[in-house]
Amino acid sequence: MCKRAVSVLLAILIMAFSTVTCFAEEDYREIWGVTQASQIEQIPIEVLERSTELIIDTAASFTAQLPAKSFILMEQTTGKVIVEQNADEQMAPASITKIMTILLIMEAIEQGRMKLEDVVTCSPHASSMGGSQIWFEPGEQMSVNDLLKAAIIGSANDASVALGEHLSGSEEAFVDMMNQRAKELGMQNTHFVNATGLDADGHLTTARDIAIMSRELLKHDLVKKYSTIWMDSLRNGETQLVNTNKLVRFYNGTTGLKTGTTDSAGKCLAASAERGGLSLVAVSLGSASSDERFACGKALLDFGFANYMAYELPSVEDQLAPVRVRSGVVSQVSPVYDKPDLVVIDKGDKDNVTQQVTLSEDVTAPIEKGQTIGKVVVSVSGEKVAEYPLKAAEAIDKMTFGKALQILGKALGSFK
Repeated sequence: MCKRAVSVLLAILIMAFSTVTCFAEEDYREIWGVTQASQIEQIPIEVLERSTELIIDTAASFTAQLPAKSFILMEQTTGKVIVEQNADEQMAPASITKIMTILLIMEAIEQGRMKLEDVVTCSPHASSMGGSQIWFEPGEQMSVNDLLKAAIIGSANDASVALGEHLSGSEEAFVDMMNQRAKELGMQNTHFVNATGLDADGHLTTARDIAIMSRELLKHDLVKKYSTIWMDSLRNGETQLVNTNKLVRFYNGTTGLKTGTTDSAGKCLAASAERGGLSLVAVSLGSASSDERFACGKALLDFGFANYMAYELPSVEDQLAPVRVRSGVVSQVSPVYDKPDLVVIDKGDKDNVTQQVTLSEDVTAPIEKGQTIGKVVVSVSGEKVAEYPLKAAEAIDKMTFGKALQILGKALGSFK
């Protein structure tokens, strides 16, 4: 009887504590060296920075020193890969999986299929997830807004599954949506089995595919409202949330994005940051420790910002001339273009960017508006880095006998 009373008392104490603090993949002791979430805010910023410092002697030794099994650094806007290693090796992604989970929710909100104010009722299945959680009880209700906080900041598995169920009816149906979206994005080496990233047979992706879905998620500015939060709370302050991504605390320009840890995956990170018009996504998988994964992410971002820049292409309007139209109702058509917003180049090459304009000598009617009639090749030090089309500014009909009579009639009428 005494043993039973002690067990009940212990269970009550555990439940009481669990309503106060939300642990993510790694608890606060492992990541921050403290025993309570409230103590994290007292850690000097200098200590945090030193804890993730990785010294790179030379560019040649850069990839060799990075403490991860697989990694990639990609520019967000263009998708340019700056550096990579084993980026197509399939690995368990842990909670980085939730980038796809959150992407689907963000798209549903943007399309009007969900609202931040929607109320979600926790199912027994969502409540049973374990691992990182907010102890979402069956029948308990929370808004989509609060569940997004829990999933993005606290990496809560129960919140992630509840969001997926709310959108698609079941986690199984939601996972089908995840895999379909991955296919649409060209994530060729990804297969999801769940919405959380908990270890499961066949639940695999790659650093490259993670970078691809991270780029897509970051197109939704709403996600940054959550992914840049340092500390927050739920349930009127009873449940504390602390971002497991150290970079949010100390790395200038950080916009997110997600940490992940399981026995199969090791320590993983998808980090994003913006500086000087350059937006980068760094993904590292399979680090041995939390410090190593942040050292890897920081080093990748530092390398990108130190060596590369976003270069805005100048106009080529002064190099364009009308193109002759054969057999058309008019004799020429003007070229127009939509140039890329930017190209990503090595900082040392900013004076070596050229744009070569090539236009067709003539085109034969009929011409469709937007039809390609030339191109512009962008090169850096003679190496092609981008290309964009020159298009017909208007549609032009083919000349026929009837159209010729109409044109002649209009011309004669102008002399009256």
